[in-house]
Formats: sequence, C-alpha cells, structure tokens
Amino acid sequence: MESHLFAPLTLRGVTLRNRIGISPMCQYSCVDGVANDWHLVHLGARAIGGAGLVYVEATAVSPEGRISPHDMGLWNDAQAEPLARIAAFLSAHGAVPAIQLAHAGRKASTARPWDGGGFLSPEQGGWRTVAPSALPFRATDAPPLALDSAGLQGVVADFAHAARRAIRAGFRAIEIHGAHGYLLHQFLSPLSNQRRDLWGGSFDDRVRLSLAVTDAVRAELPADVPLLFRVSATDWVEGGWTDDDTVELARRLHARGVDLVDCSSGGLVASAKIPLGPGYQVPFARRVRAEAGVATAAVGLITEPGQADRIVRDGEADLVLLARASLRDADWPRHAAQALGQPLPTPPDQYLRAL
Repeated sequence: MESHLFAPLTLRGVTLRNRIGISPMCQYSCVDGVANDWHLVHLGARAIGGAGLVYVEATAVSPEGRISPHDMGLWNDAQAEPLARIAAFLSAHGAVPAIQLAHAGRKASTARPWDGGGFLSPEQGGWRTVAPSALPFRATDAPPLALDSAGLQGVVADFAHAARRAIRAGFRAIEIHGAHGYLLHQFLSPLSNQRRDLWGGSFDDRVRLSLAVTDAVRAELPADVPLLFRVSATDWVEGGWTDDDTVELARRLHARGVDLVDCSSGGLVASAKIPLGPGYQVPFARRVRAEAGVATAAVGLITEPGQADRIVRDGEADLVLLARASLRDADWPRHAAQALGQPLPTPPDQYLRAL
C-alpha cells in the first residue's frame, strides 16, 4: 500500500527522506544560550528514530529575545559550536537539521514552565522586554519598551547574523518564528501593534517587519537552502490576526523566497479560546497551500500514523510536524512505517540486531 507520509520531499536543494518533521520544542536547558549534551541526545534520538526533518528549538537571536534565561541562543560564535555538533549528528543519521530563529518580544523574561512560568523582574534574573507597543502580554507583566527605528533595524540585523551562524554550523533548513505571540507575531496583530508609523496601522505596515526579516535572512542563505516561516494563522480573538491575513502574508513571503509556511495558531492573547481537537490547525495549512501556492506544514494534535498520512495524501499539507507525540515516542516514524505497511527507516548499525 502506497504511503504518502513516507514519500520524499524536496525543498530547493534539500530532500527530506519522508514527510515527518520534529517540531521545534523548547527544552529550557541552556546556560547563557549554549546547547549541551541534553540537546544532542534529545535531538539525536529523533534522527535515529527516522524523522525526515529535525528542528532545533526556538533559538533566540539576541539575549533579550529569549523566552526564559534558559533558552537556546545564537547571538555569538560560542553558541554555534555545540550546535554544529548537533547538526552534524542529525545529518549523519539521515535527518535534515533545521533551526528556528526567534525573538520573544513582550513574552520574554519568564521563568521556565516547571518553575512557574511567570514574568521575571530584573531582580529575579529577568530583563526589560521589547514590543511594537508598550502593551504587556498579561496585566501583571511589566510593560515592554516600544521599539524605535534603531531597535527595529537591530532586530532585523540580529536575525540575519543568527542565520549566518546557523549556515556555518551546518543547518540545512532555517525557519523564522513569526507565531505564538512572539515579536514578529506581535507586529502582525492589531491587538498588540498599535503603532501609527511605518511599522504599524495598516496591514502593509504591520507585515513590514516580518518581510524585512525574511529578506535579511534569505540574503544570508545559499540558494539551495530552504527558508521556512512559522505563522499563527489566527489569534482566535475578534479583531485580531485572521486566516485571511495569513493567506496574504504567505503570498508575500513566498514571493520573497520562503519555501514553506509552517501553520500554527494562537499565542498572542492569554485568554483566547482555542477549539482544540485532533488536527485542529490542519485547515489553515490546507488553505494557505491552496490559495497562496506555497508548500505548508501542519502541526497540532497530529498523533496517529493514518491521520498523518491522510493529511499528506489529501493535499492538506506537504509536511507533518510532531511535537508531544515525538516526546512520548522518539521512534514514532518507525512505528508509523510499520503501521502503514512501509519499509522501516534503516536503523544505525548498532541497532540492526533488534530487527
């Protein structure tokens, strides 16, 4: 029986061995933004498990862009060294190494989830956050600093510099994080962007920063390296960013060299009511793919092999990204191949005796 989930996918000069990707998932386990053995083992296990694409977690392009003090970073060369080791290991075991570049904006300076996840003051090891407007994510958070023109140009440069380091470290796919209520998403949504200059107000002005970052990052990438962009397709709140907006943004991103739009949702407003359910974000990936003419990834409560295969078979998305399902089972792709009657991804020689 033919499986679409295990068909290869080519983006520019990079070919994934299947349509299964491991979504970027923060581990909150770095010191000074530097990856360590936890990240090597965690990510390496997913490559050995048979995924076609393995993302390194949201990686801050500047110190103030971290979600927490324990986030991964790529704002200096020392941070690139352990990431190069990880990228090489992923490649050696058949997965395309990808990295997601991010800036948390007003959602930065928080404690790790298992430490309560609340806002951290400078006295608690936090820092002053930045945003399009001086509006905090929660009423109990300190108001962020509204970025001025120089600060915005600095953000664009930070993304570009991080992309350059990522390429030197051996990553073969780069994603810009424009979702989940982080800085680029904050500029996109009229709920968080109340500026009346070139960077806010109209749709054209609210997307300006995302497009500028895209141009700057694309300029740092070799022609054969794909560029991806994660977007929250809707805020799930009246008056916020919508799926209509997402389709138009996707068209503009594609024209600027984005090869795949990674379709998530929400994260901008803490009180948003999100209708969770299996594959609840897949319709966004389907619509963007059909109307913007760009490849898409689907993510969100995709847990079963048959479900994932149908998403690709029915043309709803080109790539399926796993998050919690992969945390529960690093060998999910192998188990999916078995369930779908497909040849198992070749394991490392060290594991052949288990076949």
